Amino acid sequence: MMSMPQPISLSFKTLLFPLAFAFFELAVYIGNDLVQPAMLSVTQGFGVDPHWAPTSMSAYLLGGALVAAIWGPLSDQLGRRKVFLGGAVFFIVCCIGILFTQSIEQFMLMRVLQGTALTLISAVGFAAIQEHYTETQAVKVMALMANITLLAPLLGPVIGAVMIEHISWHWGFVAIACLSSFAVFGLFKHMPETLAVEQRRKRSLLGILQDFKQVLLHRAFVVLALAGPLLALPVMLWIALSPVFLIEGLGLSSGQYALSQIPVLGGLILGNLTVARWVDRLPLGRTVQIGFPFVLAGVVIMGLGIIWPVYVLWALIVGMSLIAFGEGLSFGVLYRFALMSSPVAKGTVAAAMALLSMTFFSVGIELTKQAYWHWQLLGVWLVSVVGVMAFAYFSYPIVKEKIRQARL
Repeated sequence: MMSMPQPISLSFKTLLFPLAFAFFELAVYIGNDLVQPAMLSVTQGFGVDPHWAPTSMSAYLLGGALVAAIWGPLSDQLGRRKVFLGGAVFFIVCCIGILFTQSIEQFMLMRVLQGTALTLISAVGFAAIQEHYTETQAVKVMALMANITLLAPLLGPVIGAVMIEHISWHWGFVAIACLSSFAVFGLFKHMPETLAVEQRRKRSLLGILQDFKQVLLHRAFVVLALAGPLLALPVMLWIALSPVFLIEGLGLSSGQYALSQIPVLGGLILGNLTVARWVDRLPLGRTVQIGFPFVLAGVVIMGLGIIWPVYVLWALIVGMSLIAFGEGLSFGVLYRFALMSSPVAKGTVAAAMALLSMTFFSVGIELTKQAYWHWQLLGVWLVSVVGVMAFAYFSYPIVKEKIRQARL
């Protein structure tokens, strides 16, 4: 069991750890959001079909899924700090390594290796945040951190558009490696070891597998672990596929594409700011109830745009912005619910969550890519509808029960 952390005064000094962590998270996320709009240039450079473009994101997510089961248990045994710093340095090395790729296959292999940092963040870094702060402090800190990391999809398309027009995509990875190095220096100075020596679990491989089995067979955990990804699916599809259907499909310029991202990511930022402001005043989970109607409204507006194609661009942007706002209100709380739903060591629980979410996103993006080639935007919208309805049917009742318990 995880010992309960003592309340910490949230001052600049005590926030240096999550601040450095947020900058590393920003570097990892911009490693996707900057690259996606530049992928059309990458595919041209390698002389391959533009259909490879969305695969860059699914390869990135696949890398996270492949090592998700390793990071958490390893940090349970060695400590969060040591494992996180080692994985962060590996990410920097992979960002430099991709500069020397000679084919699209080599490029995608390096994207897979870079993607290991995604679950390093969720399986080790987020667990450290949850262990370092109290319940409401952890939700507040993660919401505030998210507003730094959301600069990735806000700045990424703009920088990617510049790379398409003026410079090589290689410089993007140089910038990511530099930002990551700055963040790792801050983490080296300020990241505490949240897992005490007496709490570390020296387990055999069989013991670790048994822990995973216990976690993954816990129905409430699985439902809650997939709740966030289900709600976030439309935004993830937007990030992965919007360079294709906005630039190639709807004929937007690189600059117009970059501008179209601002209201969507603005919705996420506003949602996270609202959570940080409300989390002390409402029962934990209430913001999910408030956010879900915005998600439903967004999906409906997107569907109306597909019915009346003359309004499709505005419907996509407005609908996705509402969905993003609802996700911002919900994601941090859903993560906390899932992490605390199992008594198993939190590194293993966080690793199982990362495994489920990264696999879900990677498969979902590839399936949606196929749906888009067959049915265009209708295919993207249908997948989004299925994800939101699955959340409503499987996850929402458990969230309501969590809120009821919090009020008792």
